[in-house]
Amino acid sequence: MKKYIIILSTAASRKEAVKIANILLKKKLCACVNIIDGLDSIYRWKGKVERSKENLLIIKTTKGMFEKVEKEIVKNHSYDTPEIIAMPVVTGNKRYLGWISESVK
Repeated sequence: MKKYIIILSTAASRKEAVKIANILLKKKLCACVNIIDGLDSIYRWKGKVERSKENLLIIKTTKGMFEKVEKEIVKNHSYDTPEIIAMPVVTGNKRYLGWISESVK
């Protein structure tokens, strides 16, 4: 089941999150992107604790697409160091996972 992954990334604005989601979907690099608006992010950056409002992208794809998804996020993101982390899908509904496979190249 290690074939499927969830990629998490944050964006500075909803507009940026939607732009990235549309690019990933248009290029068939993922099956779905959920966007959660208005996250309170508290993080350490350049030696200081910072706080900002962000938008979380939850990207459903396959492990083989990670590098292409990463490249597109970096290319279209406003941050110097965007969050791009992947987690394996341990198990899931076979029809849903099949849909992910059919949706990506």
